[in-house]
Amino acid sequence: MFKMKGQAKKLSVVSSFILVAASILIVISLFFPWWKMVFVAPQYPEGLNIIVYPNKLAGEIDIVNGLNHYIGMANFSEKNFPELSYLPYLVGGLAALTLLTALLRKKSVLYGLIGLFVIGGGLGVFDLMHALKKFGTNLDPHAPIKMDPFVPPILGHNTVANFQTDSLLGLGTYLVIAAFILLLIPLWKDRK
Repeated sequence: MFKMKGQAKKLSVVSSFILVAASILIVISLFFPWWKMVFVAPQYPEGLNIIVYPNKLAGEIDIVNGLNHYIGMANFSEKNFPELSYLPYLVGGLAALTLLTALLRKKSVLYGLIGLFVIGGGLGVFDLMHALKKFGTNLDPHAPIKMDPFVPPILGHNTVANFQTDSLLGLGTYLVIAAFILLLIPLWKDRK
């Protein structure tokens, strides 16, 4: 039979529950690390970590800062990353918008939400790239150990002096990626 104009663009109840699950994953991601760097050297075979949560830094920050002092790198601290003061609110807002989308069940709102995810993810990657470039290329020329500027990778392996460094995504990022995948399922499921 004929469908009314508004009904054709509505998401199913199952899709709405999928969006609720995505919202829950986004909230849970706030309690887990989103990114980390692991530094291994002969004098630190167990490795040193910088662990980035949406609202704080963790790991052996003081030891890493002490070592970075020798090459003239700025200290890693929460005051050097103002994003940590407002990122939890942005992520919480995204979770709330995802829940609102589940309640409204409109495809047009879902498209907008997916757009926000893509823009937010892109800005997050750009921000992290910018921070890594700033820390690796603005080395103090009066530092005890002279070395060429460098940019640590967002993901992957790097060698700085005698340190082997691995940059990895944390569980929180995987939860957000899973939430994003859940957002795409209703577009396929309710495509008619």
